[in-house]
Amino acid sequence: MAVGDRVRIRLADERTGVIEEVLPRKNYLSRKAPRKKGASFRGERLEQIVAANLDQLVIVTSVLNPKFNNRLLDRILVASESSEITAKIVINKIDLDSNDERSQWRELYSQLGYEVFETSAVRKRGLKELETALGGKTTAFWGASGVGKSSLLNALFPDLNLKVGEISDYSKKGRHTTVTVSMVKINETTWVVDTPGIREIEPYGLRKEDLGHMFVEFKPFIHDCKFNSCTHYHEPGCAVVKAVELGKIDKKRYVSYLNILGTFEEENTY
Repeated sequence: MAVGDRVRIRLADERTGVIEEVLPRKNYLSRKAPRKKGASFRGERLEQIVAANLDQLVIVTSVLNPKFNNRLLDRILVASESSEITAKIVINKIDLDSNDERSQWRELYSQLGYEVFETSAVRKRGLKELETALGGKTTAFWGASGVGKSSLLNALFPDLNLKVGEISDYSKKGRHTTVTVSMVKINETTWVVDTPGIREIEPYGLRKEDLGHMFVEFKPFIHDCKFNSCTHYHEPGCAVVKAVELGKIDKKRYVSYLNILGTFEEENTY
């Protein structure tokens, strides 16, 4: 079972019961189980289920400390798209953004159709809009270590009192504070799933020829490719590559796509 699974139980008394059935899931969010340090690429890795029965996923990023990581964000978006879970993006720590670095990312992802929130847990900015978006839904919060996810949840819901970590002065990356996935009831209709910070993610269960369908801006062009099994990399007559060359697809997103595609190649190299 996973956090968010719904079950049917039989009560033994007022305080104990037995799970009799795990009800079917409407969806679930997962990734490939992280590789152990020093392990080779060889062989298929197991699926790690993060949470089930979600209404939406909130992907928390930060402008600085740690610096905005669009590659990791794009990988999480692929996981949400493949699970058909609505994703919303939070750009946190805007109080550190004296040069308005976040604007390019806000514009990019907003144009792709993702709802983007700009927040500061320290200055209490953008919290009301985000809290409204959570109302009446079951939402998983996911993001890299150190982006301020726990601080943000505490600012939204002070009664949670989640442990907050610090940023390493050496690496400028976060340290894990949340170590397990947990679901918290906010009110009768609103639930939040808190997850550990991540440093890597590889979507599970995708074939390389399906990856392009997880990038929403590729969809208008995919069916114009010369080959049905086009991977949008080296094949002749690729409409996606041409769209990148014409500026119709952002190059940063295309590079993210190629990086993820590369993981398929690595795992199939013996």
